Amino acid sequence: MTPPRRKRRQPQPLPPPPPPPPKPAEGEENPRYPERLYTIAGSADGGRAELDLVTLIVARSAPPPSASPEEAAVLRLCTAPLSVAELSAYLNLPFSAMTVLITELITTELVQARAPIVRKALPDRSLLEAVMHGLQRL
Repeated sequence: MTPPRRKRRQPQPLPPPPPPPPKPAEGEENPRYPERLYTIAGSADGGRAELDLVTLIVARSAPPPSASPEEAAVLRLCTAPLSVAELSAYLNLPFSAMTVLITELITTELVQARAPIVRKALPDRSLLEAVMHGLQRL
């Protein structure tokens, strides 16, 4: 009686990569989803909050059921302070759309905008001396 022969498994070939997206015509902009930006920004012609890229945003409460998906995402992300630039990157939205979205959240008092934490211009002298003495002992 002969033992059964085992067949070796061959590695499966990887699927081909997806084709690149078509390039826009010359002079034409290519936003990914322009209708998405319009629905986020809406037709709000009101004033916008004074925000810059390093302004910290902190959520005051959990997202209400009536919140849009983008608003709910901002409120979930901002349980700890995040800058507007970080939010823009996480949600893949341009800064201008983020300012409109955050302005709406500020007016409904769901988030709070804070100035960034400014560090002292000069370090503490006693700390520098302690580091210097520690290095000299080595």
